[in-house]
Amino acid sequence: INFTVTMEGLEDQLLGTVVRKEKPSIEERKNRLLLSMAADQKQLKDIEDKILKMLSESKGNILDDEELINTLADSKTTSAIITERVQESQKTNAEVTTMRNSYRPVARRGSIIYFVVADLARIDPMYQYSLEYF
Repeated sequence: INFTVTMEGLEDQLLGTVVRKEKPSIEERKNRLLLSMAADQKQLKDIEDKILKMLSESKGNILDDEELINTLADSKTTSAIITERVQESQKTNAEVTTMRNSYRPVARRGSIIYFVVADLARIDPMYQYSLEYF
């Protein structure tokens, strides 16, 4: 736990911890999903960059450049597949988020407890020392 966070940040950290403890499959699925979405978006960006590079380096009529035409055709099919996977991933992400949010009250209470205990020293300085100190 990072002790220099806001109440919302701590709540999100605790939510991840609670879900990992109670339903590890949900948290694992969420992590795999995030990695998959990031990889797909990176692949789309790489395809776009490759096409733009080939277009900028093309000399003469671009319709005569077979490599460029083949790359455009391949990228179109790859892009359609990736776009479909991204849409499916977004739906799955919404389902996982819904399942995770069922544990949000536990995380919220944990965050509140932490900040209440941390603020006890404002009430009385005695609360900033451990029992062993006394």
